[in-house]
Amino acid sequence: MTRAFKYILPFTLYGLGVLAFTKTGVFTWLPLVYTFICIPVLEIMVKPASNNLSAIEEDIQKVNPVYDYILYAVVVFQFVALWLFLKSMVVTDLSLSDTIGRVIAMGLLCGIFGINVAHELGHRVNFIEQLFAKSLLLTSLYMHFFIEHNKGHHKHVATPHDPSTAKYNQSLYAFWPQTLIGTYLSAWKIANEEVEKKGKRRWSLQNEMLLFQLIQLTFVLIILYFFSVKIAILFVVAALIGGLLLESVNYIEHYGLSRTQTTEQQFERVQPHHSWNSNHIIGRLMLFELSRHSDHHYLASRKYQILRSFDNTPQMPTGYPGMILLSLFPPLWFKIMHQQIKKYKL
Repeated sequence: MTRAFKYILPFTLYGLGVLAFTKTGVFTWLPLVYTFICIPVLEIMVKPASNNLSAIEEDIQKVNPVYDYILYAVVVFQFVALWLFLKSMVVTDLSLSDTIGRVIAMGLLCGIFGINVAHELGHRVNFIEQLFAKSLLLTSLYMHFFIEHNKGHHKHVATPHDPSTAKYNQSLYAFWPQTLIGTYLSAWKIANEEVEKKGKRRWSLQNEMLLFQLIQLTFVLIILYFFSVKIAILFVVAALIGGLLLESVNYIEHYGLSRTQTTEQQFERVQPHHSWNSNHIIGRLMLFELSRHSDHHYLASRKYQILRSFDNTPQMPTGYPGMILLSLFPPLWFKIMHQQIKKYKL
């Protein structure tokens, strides 16, 4: 059971978020400093851990409910954080610096707590867990991710048909509009096709994508009603930061990788080497093993606590926070990542 408690580490960011929402000055910027300065430095200092659980250990940990309870706690904590954020923005004499710091802090929680844990729970088949996933995505106004990621991205990853796969020589800034617009349109296409197969009209509440838009709009209007237009806008900005954080992660996870086309309509089965992997321990724990992405795409039903590392998968030179920082500087990103691609002969 104690093995599971290492995944409490992400709650350190939550604690800093609470400080950002209840204090002023430097406290409002601590989540950003922690995520993109402290953690990348630690990951340079700490050696990656590529070891896997034994078959017996895996069977034990797979059914350990503590791992699930930690994720369920995130759902509650995320909504508490959102409430604290909204209340904190009511202060009339809040400085511009404190306002920006708090919005960024909420954006980090939207991406790391909201969308990331929603990603894990969204792959579960249990109705309640899927409901938790959708609820978390609501706090980031990114509910279409539930549709597109499971039924679009995992099907088309590392092919030209996937808007969430970054092409070779494509910068992060060129990738953002591709994925933000492409995944949204793809979710509509998937939802429309599904509802038509059921013999229902596209513009009905049977269309999950339409339902998600109405829920999100209602959510924003509730915030606007109980707080203000300004605070509703700041929440939308925080949600956008969360979305950009997610899409930056998508960028680094599949950059420059592609599956071989076998027929005019088909590609080879997704293999571990079609995703970039990272065994840097701090990032693994902070993101509930999301950085062991190769195994996740190879078998999406595997729970986060039993994801494996493969010897033949391309490895990132550092963890996710450091890689996101690197991606902000395209010339440096291309230089380092193209060397990695040559190293693994991808």
